[in-house]
Amino acid sequence: MKKFTVIGLVCLMFYVLYPAAARADGNKWTDLVEESGKVLDEIQRMPDQSIPEDLLRKCSAIAIFPSTVSGGFIIGGKYGQGIIMVKDPGTKQWSAPAIFTIAGGSFGWQIGGQATDFVLVVTNRRSVDGLLASKFKLGADAGVAAGPVGRDAEASTDAQLKGGILSYSRSRGLFAGVKLEGAVIAQHREGNKELYNKELTAKEILTENKAAMPKSADGVLNILNKYR
Repeated sequence: MKKFTVIGLVCLMFYVLYPAAARADGNKWTDLVEESGKVLDEIQRMPDQSIPEDLLRKCSAIAIFPSTVSGGFIIGGKYGQGIIMVKDPGTKQWSAPAIFTIAGGSFGWQIGGQATDFVLVVTNRRSVDGLLASKFKLGADAGVAAGPVGRDAEASTDAQLKGGILSYSRSRGLFAGVKLEGAVIAQHREGNKELYNKELTAKEILTENKAAMPKSADGVLNILNKYR
């Protein structure tokens, strides 16, 4: 049963991720950066369900994983690719995006499959440093909690005091039992190489300013720069 479960999950991931990877003209990582901007824009257009402005104004970094795949029957898993951008604490300027993956599994009674957009708001520099390590496990290397939505300033303040990482999701499809805690985030070296046409680590991109801001990041920057 477990063997067939794993095979089915891999097939589900391929089915959902393949169209994005096979877009005709060009670099799929450029498409991923553009899609991340669209996800954040659509979320912030919902006043009562958006990420509070105060959190975006005071956060240290943001991670966006469009169309992360979750699926399973008894044994579940998730996989996705996305971007992380870091805010300079002095200038408040945002870094160029770096490509990351998110992956994880969970045990428990669950059935179904879905594609979910995840947004993680990183509230402190310690968590940023953790993300720059080789692998970063949510809930173990830093606390992760469901973030508040809407315009509730009090909820935003409480969330900031807790520190760590606040998670948001937008699902398309049905799934029971999915958990973000325990997922592992890691830099995608090949993705960063193809996006910038040279070898760059996530640290060089996010905190050492060794990557030029790509045109594909215009969309996400337009949103983030509203909250400076």
